[in-house]
Amino acid sequence: MRIGILTGGGDCSGLNAVIRSVAKHLILSQNAEIIGFENGFLGLIENQYRKLDYKSVSGILAQGGTILGTHNKANPLRYFGADNADVSDQVLANYNALNLDGIIVIGGDGTMSISHALEKKGIKIIGVPKTIDNDLMQTDRTFGFDTAVGVATEAIDRLQTTGQSHERVMILETMGRYAGWIALEASIAGGADIVLIPEIPYDIERVAEVCKARSQRQRFTIIVVAEGAAPKDGEMTVRERIDDSPDPLRLGGVANVIRFELEKRIQSEIRVTVLGHIQRGGTPTHFDRVLATRYGSFAAQSAIENKWGTMVALQKNELVRVPLSEVANKTKRVPLDDDLIVAAKAVGTSFGI
Repeated sequence: MRIGILTGGGDCSGLNAVIRSVAKHLILSQNAEIIGFENGFLGLIENQYRKLDYKSVSGILAQGGTILGTHNKANPLRYFGADNADVSDQVLANYNALNLDGIIVIGGDGTMSISHALEKKGIKIIGVPKTIDNDLMQTDRTFGFDTAVGVATEAIDRLQTTGQSHERVMILETMGRYAGWIALEASIAGGADIVLIPEIPYDIERVAEVCKARSQRQRFTIIVVAEGAAPKDGEMTVRERIDDSPDPLRLGGVANVIRFELEKRIQSEIRVTVLGHIQRGGTPTHFDRVLATRYGSFAAQSAIENKWGTMVALQKNELVRVPLSEVANKTKRVPLDDDLIVAAKAVGTSFGI
């Protein structure tokens, strides 16, 4: 067998664990040749690749980032290096010239959407779900998410102590784009008092009321806000727009918007912490290492069994395959009746409503 592998979109803890698992499985069971494309789809577009042998994928299980590199603007359907032209025919030609049996593509919703389009061009692809945001459809969990939640939870723990010491309102902004999974799980794990997520538009007056009540009782408040959160009858806070990216909007800054509004309404000191890319980097948690290894092995076995055009997924703790068509161009948001929301409300967490 001759199998390609690439990592698309943003970096994420656990990527190297998947690369290691895919390569070792195929090398040991099939004596396969593994072609690693560099910098995501850019490597496939510009024919940048290198062979991955057993030694080159050893010792990378706990390493953050990706040894292959990644690129979150290299979209073959709108390639920035060709005035946003569709270069998928060139990608297909490169794929055929390498005589590949298929490619295992590791990435999030943008990467899976591109993969689905390339699959329709005739490229055999198996997807592996990666994103710290946990917003991919058809899978209960994406690797990288647990690591991001762990980082956010530790931040909440640390903000608790400084908030108590100074009787402050501490606002923590997390990533997550249009879904509130990171903010919600971290707020439960860290015991936050208020959590604001994109799925539930908040009322700043209600947020202020909770802060006032706590200032008389516990004397400090921890607020966790997802970057995509928005007020009632308002809009998300957009930091910048990158038109040649698969997802042109870059969210960020909502915590400072909330701080500005709260300062008009309460007397407490307010401090803002924006975690940003700290959530993406560093060594993966044991959960993400195990999940990434499971995904990689299952993706390799799927290639052996010719189960192309699918994405491997976790459903009820079992590995399954789902068609790429059921994942592409879709976002998994937090359902309003989700057990996490029910549990958070049960222990008194406010959603700003």
